Amino acid sequence: MFAHLAEKLQKTLRYLRGKGKLSEKDVDLAMREIRLALLEADVNFKVVKDFVAAVRERAVGKEVLHSLTPGQQVVKIVHQELTALMGREQSRLLASTAPPAAVMLVGLQGSGKTTTAVKLAVHLQRGGRRALLAAADIYRPGAIRQLEVLSESVKMPFYSGANARPVEICRQALKLASREGYDYVILDTAGRLHLDEAMMDELKEIKAAVKPAEALLVVDAMTGQDAVNAAAAFHRAVGLTGVILTKLDGDTRGGAALSVRSVTGCPIKFAGVGEKVDALEPFHPERMASRILGMGDVLTLIEKAEAGMDLAKARELEQKLRKQQFTLDDFRDQLQQLRKMGPLEEIMAMLPGAAQLPRELKQLSFNESQFKRIEAIISSMTRDERRNPALINSSRRRRIASGSGTAVQDVNRLLAQFAQMQKMFKQMGSMKQFKKGKKGFPFL
Repeated sequence: MFAHLAEKLQKTLRYLRGKGKLSEKDVDLAMREIRLALLEADVNFKVVKDFVAAVRERAVGKEVLHSLTPGQQVVKIVHQELTALMGREQSRLLASTAPPAAVMLVGLQGSGKTTTAVKLAVHLQRGGRRALLAAADIYRPGAIRQLEVLSESVKMPFYSGANARPVEICRQALKLASREGYDYVILDTAGRLHLDEAMMDELKEIKAAVKPAEALLVVDAMTGQDAVNAAAAFHRAVGLTGVILTKLDGDTRGGAALSVRSVTGCPIKFAGVGEKVDALEPFHPERMASRILGMGDVLTLIEKAEAGMDLAKARELEQKLRKQQFTLDDFRDQLQQLRKMGPLEEIMAMLPGAAQLPRELKQLSFNESQFKRIEAIISSMTRDERRNPALINSSRRRRIASGSGTAVQDVNRLLAQFAQMQKMFKQMGSMKQFKKGKKGFPFL
C-alpha cells in the first residue's frame, strides 16, 4: 500500500538526512518534492497545501536548522504531521451502553459494503463480541444472497426480512439481537451507483429508526479523491461517525487515507487489507505514517504474529536460533507460519528499513502456487541436505529439481534466499538482547 508515495517521500527525506547542515533552500526544495508526491497520490489540494505549510513552518525553526541532526528532525516533523493528518490516535468502534449497538454501513455500490460487514463481524467475534448481520439492501440483485452465503461461510448469524422495507428490516434485526443477547447488529444498507436524494432519504429514515451507535462509510481507497468527495456528501446528509477504507492492499495511491479525516472530520476506523474475511485491521494513524516513511510497523507485526503464530514452535525455533541451528525444515515451518499472517510482501513492509533489505529477501514474495513449489523443493531433499544445504552440489540440485517438478534455477533461488535468511538470523543471534533471552518473535 502507498508504494509510490512511500518511495517518493523516503527518497526526499533521505536527501535531507544525508546533509550535515540544512538551509531554508534545502527545506524549500524538499517541500516541493513532498508537495508533488502528495498531489500525485491524489491527496486533496487544500490538504496538501496546509500539510506542506505546517511542515515547512516547523522545519525552518531554529531548533531544527541549528540542531546536530537537522535532517532527522525534519523526518520527525513529517511523521508527526502525517499522523495528525490521519487522526493522531486510533478511533475505536463505539459500543452502546445498552446492547445491542447498531452499526450502520453506508456507501456507494461497489465499495465493498457487504464483504466489509462480514469482515467486521469476524473482527468483533475475535474480540469476544457477538454480532448479528442484517441484509437491508433489497435493491441490488443478489445482495441479500451474497450476505447470507458469506455469513454461512464464517458461521455468523444472519437476518433478512421477507419482502419488508429496509427500515423495517433494520428494526426487526435490532429486536432480534436484543432478544438473543447480541452485542452488535451490523446493518448492510443499500448503495447506489451515484449519490441521489432517494438513497439519502432512506438512510436518514433508517438512522432515525434504529439510532445507531456508529454510521460508518465504506469507501474504496482505489477511487482516490472521489472517495473523499463521497465521504463529504454522506457526512453532510447522514452524519457519519467514521470511515472504513477497503482495498488498501491494492494499487492505491493513498489520497483517500490522507485526505478523508481533514475533509470530513471523520476518523478512519478500519482498513480492508485483503479479500479474506479476516483481512480487516483497526486503523492506526501513527503506524500508517511510520510505514509510509519506511520506519516499519512492528506493533502491527507483533499483533499479527500473536494471532497467527504457534507459540510452542516459536519457542522451539528461538532455541535453535540461539544455537544457530536454523535448517531448511525450520525455514519451511516458518513460511507456513508466515502464510497465516498474510502476504509476505505486507509482512516485509512492516519491518523497519524494509527498503534496505537484501534483494534476495525482497524477492521472497509468493502466492499459494509458489509456496507449494518451495515446499515441494524442500520435501525433495534428503534429511541431511535439509540440515546442511552445503551438501547440495550441482548434481543434487538437478535431482531435487527433477523430484519436485521444478527447474534448477528455482532450487538455486530458494537456496540463495535461505542463505540470506540464515545470515540475518545469525546476526540477530549475536545481538546481546537476544542472547539474554529478550522476548520476541523469531522471524524478526
